[in-house]
Amino acid sequence: MKSILLIATGGTIASKPTEAGLAPSITSEEILSYVPEVRDICNVTAMQLYNLDSTNMDYRHWIGIAKCIRDHYDDYDGFVITHGTDTMAYTLAAVSYMVQNSRKPIVFTGSQKSIYFRDTDARGNLRNAFYYAASDAASGVHLVFDNKVILGTRARKTCTKSYNAFSCIDHPNVAEFRGGKLITFIEERCDAPHPDFYLELDPNIFIYKLIPGADTKIFAFLKQHYDALVIASFGVGGIPCYENEDFIEAIDDWLKAGKTLVMATQVPHEGSDMAVYEVGYSVKQRFPRLIEAYNMTLEAVETKLMWVLGQTDDPGEIRRLFYTPIARDIL
Repeated sequence: MKSILLIATGGTIASKPTEAGLAPSITSEEILSYVPEVRDICNVTAMQLYNLDSTNMDYRHWIGIAKCIRDHYDDYDGFVITHGTDTMAYTLAAVSYMVQNSRKPIVFTGSQKSIYFRDTDARGNLRNAFYYAASDAASGVHLVFDNKVILGTRARKTCTKSYNAFSCIDHPNVAEFRGGKLITFIEERCDAPHPDFYLELDPNIFIYKLIPGADTKIFAFLKQHYDALVIASFGVGGIPCYENEDFIEAIDDWLKAGKTLVMATQVPHEGSDMAVYEVGYSVKQRFPRLIEAYNMTLEAVETKLMWVLGQTDDPGEIRRLFYTPIARDIL
């Protein structure tokens, strides 16, 4: 049987009730005790890396997860990581950039109800995660949740309470569990002898979600504190002009300061296409250094920028790396 390392980081799956609400307190060994059948699937070693509500996870914890995988990569055939659902999509995308070309599976899972409760999705999700991690068809970073196997760069939490919490944005599910059997739709093979690990991230990325009537006063503050700005625009993407050129001037000032600017859309599906309308086309033509996110998820955009700016501050190289597809993050 294959050897799989369980890396527990907390989240709902590891929570118990307290007077102030659910809080992570169940250990990795306790988690395994609720699904003893996984030991019939693979040899399991449990590790407690963190025990946090995922709201409290940040880039430092992503680096910790990547380091843990790197340090134990040669010792195991795959990895299962339990994680809270609220920021799981960010961690999935970040680890996809920090651990590239892995021929071994790195499988994230969690739950909408604690494994502590009788009525829970946790046990099924965890069982499936181990089954997928032990599969010969698995490699790279994926989420296993609600019988679906989702690419790490394509996952997004789309429901706050329902068991079908995650969707694969603008990409088919890699596989699904049906009647307890794994049905693989997309064969993923990685022939690289060793993965590439990256442990440098630049956390100084800001996402500015446009609303009707938004102004540019915040740009001056952001320029002092952030290295890159993502503007989550409307529809296929554009910049408003409220009888003035405040946004144009703010973008010009931002780029002249040597900062990185990415235009994205706040719409979940189908991505941006700034060439469609004048409000987008004119801006893109005027500022060739501007980067467009197209059909990347906002979670992937933010974490990829952290990874890119952790490698370089050269504008041309930033652009090249951002547009280089990684784990099918940009199609």
